[in-house]
Amino acid sequence: MKIFKADPSYWFRTCETNLGFIDSLFVKQVRHKPDFLRRMFDEDFARLFHPRNRRNGNLFQIVSNDDGVMQKLLGNVQLRRSRRSVDETIYELVTEIAKTLIWCGEAHYLIFDDTENGGVGVASFNSQGVLRLFGRHIQWVPKRNERHWDRENIELPREIRILDSAKVMRFEVPKTIKRMLTTQNRTLKVLDKYQFIRTTDFHLPPTHENPNPTNHFDFEAWSDIQDISLYRATRSTGWNGRKYDASKRSDFFDCHRMIRFRRNQLSLRDAILYQLGNELSRIGKNYTAEFSIKISATDQLPSVAYLDELTERLAAEKVGFTEIIDYCYKQ
Repeated sequence: MKIFKADPSYWFRTCETNLGFIDSLFVKQVRHKPDFLRRMFDEDFARLFHPRNRRNGNLFQIVSNDDGVMQKLLGNVQLRRSRRSVDETIYELVTEIAKTLIWCGEAHYLIFDDTENGGVGVASFNSQGVLRLFGRHIQWVPKRNERHWDRENIELPREIRILDSAKVMRFEVPKTIKRMLTTQNRTLKVLDKYQFIRTTDFHLPPTHENPNPTNHFDFEAWSDIQDISLYRATRSTGWNGRKYDASKRSDFFDCHRMIRFRRNQLSLRDAILYQLGNELSRIGKNYTAEFSIKISATDQLPSVAYLDELTERLAAEKVGFTEIIDYCYKQ
């Protein structure tokens, strides 16, 4: 085993890894292909912004005591688009962090020297095996096989990399949301197991004594039980499972669900913005000792406070369903 100070390893992208017992204690196995319901929920919950928000501009209020350091930190973030303003950078960065948090629970970014642009860069790296001990970030890299097409494969030893905490930004899911997702995902995993079961799977097999067995299984009742289980599992998050047939639900039910789901999304958005400000403030102190930055959503974006107001007005029957739908889906 090698223990040394270094930048994060990207072994998970290029190498084959067979985790041993010791490795499994430090490296969390993450499924790369989510199940049907889990995938739909992750996609829906990660849509923190409506596409029209991007065209409004001035989505975020940035308060910093040193604009030069702020521009240096956010000017070279490695995202899909090359030319963008700081506002657009934060928009994409929050979206990217949210997707990672919902699936993995943590997100890590590395600050590095960008020699081409003469500044610093910010790029994400995988959270597998990254631990925080006594204020330090440590990456546990298991034994792995590195493949090469032009020569024999190389077996690399286990490594413990001590990362420079001054160059690492860490984001995590708020505890309340994490508990909701953990509880919900347990049920979604069970429901996904039987998601595409066929009616014929419940038929009794024909035998010589009974070539045409009577089938007493009620598939409609089975489907109703699955729907009820889904709605009970998603009660805290408010997700509707992309079920838009309102024949079995009231408009009040749907509106309360929409508000709850959107409120959870905005709570995650605001938590990411808060953490982003804290992490940038910590990193920025390497350039200016008193550097600080706070990032928050402006009035151009929907707010938790207004959703709480909508909930009270809905309970008092003082708001129409159209207003709630427009605010939850179009803001």
